[in-house]
Amino acid sequence: MIFLEKPAIAGGKPTRPKEQYLVFGQPDIQQPEIDEVVSTLKSLWIGTGPKVSKFEEDFRNYIGAKNAVAVNSCTAAMHLSMIVAGIRQGDEVITTPMTFAATANCIIHCNARPVFADIEKESMNINPREIEKKITKKTKAIIPVHFAGRPCNMDEISAIAQEHNLIVVEDCAHAIESVYKGRKIGTISDFSCFSFYVTKNLTTAEGGMVTTGNEGFASEIKVNALHGLSKDAWKRYSDEGFKHYQVMHPGFKYNMTDIQAALGIHQLARVSENLKKREAVCKKYDRAFKDLPLILPARPEANTVHARHLYTPLLKLEEVKCSRDDVMAALHAEGIGTGIHFLSLHEHHYYRETFGFKPSDFPNAKFVSDRTFSLPLSPKLSEKDTDDVISAVSRILEHYKK
Repeated sequence: MIFLEKPAIAGGKPTRPKEQYLVFGQPDIQQPEIDEVVSTLKSLWIGTGPKVSKFEEDFRNYIGAKNAVAVNSCTAAMHLSMIVAGIRQGDEVITTPMTFAATANCIIHCNARPVFADIEKESMNINPREIEKKITKKTKAIIPVHFAGRPCNMDEISAIAQEHNLIVVEDCAHAIESVYKGRKIGTISDFSCFSFYVTKNLTTAEGGMVTTGNEGFASEIKVNALHGLSKDAWKRYSDEGFKHYQVMHPGFKYNMTDIQAALGIHQLARVSENLKKREAVCKKYDRAFKDLPLILPARPEANTVHARHLYTPLLKLEEVKCSRDDVMAALHAEGIGTGIHFLSLHEHHYYRETFGFKPSDFPNAKFVSDRTFSLPLSPKLSEKDTDDVISAVSRILEHYKK
């Protein structure tokens, strides 16, 4: 590995010139997807149609789920799951503060209240023992989030849910490839919600999927995802011809298009191959960063598969003379894009002001929130890309070390 004599942090030449900036979360789009999208455009069937049906079937088979319904985002998937689960005004739903806003917002959109339970500092996943502390007579559901692709402790969470008669809606936005004790994530709980956003391990640019073992739930989700029109309405968007429909509920415009599904079909075909590539990048980062002032991501738990969606080291603040944001700004100057996963939700303005959360309420989430940053992790990364990330991180942390 070659280190430049004058890195950008010292006022010299950056690791990567502006025109070669390494974008965080860049997708790996290959020719089969491009050809499938072009074919879809030429067919003139670009709305919800046969490609969506094929993608649903392929995804259902990959996960091993009984039912899979494609929608236009993971947010839509979670919102529809909450509705079908019967979450209503006055209900409480327990989730983690270490997640994206959508997880809590889908609860709020059902006029229910999000209740946060602190995380395990090492796994960064919701702590089942903290869930138990938050259960009240108003609690109706739990939303565990498989952070960065690491499966939550679903045995304990499922046992808690069963004991208290609670619905479980898994936020699987990071967890397409994840496996927990021999069971594929997406086959364990009442609902499992996946994301195909542009940065995800499988992308359709925007998109999502709900898997469930309950055929009635799947049917309700499909109806609610298309304006609340009767089940036959989906058939009028297929090659079976026009079908009359009835409005059954005041539903939503949450359906996926064939253009999106055309991407997903081929992305899904490479998902296992791409996981191996990301695992190799994670191991390379682990070796390179082991002596730096960082807490590296914990190893995957026994008998699980980590989906490796994010690589999230924590800055050892006591060993450096800078903040996490300083490191990210320095990496940006070096031509390396980064992300934050996440600024804990209880620290955001809306949730503080609406629900009265204080920074000290969830100390483990606060600890991670202050120190975490995400480095590029994509099957599209070249050896030079990862070498540049390692070079820039190493020089910056050496510069800031106390």
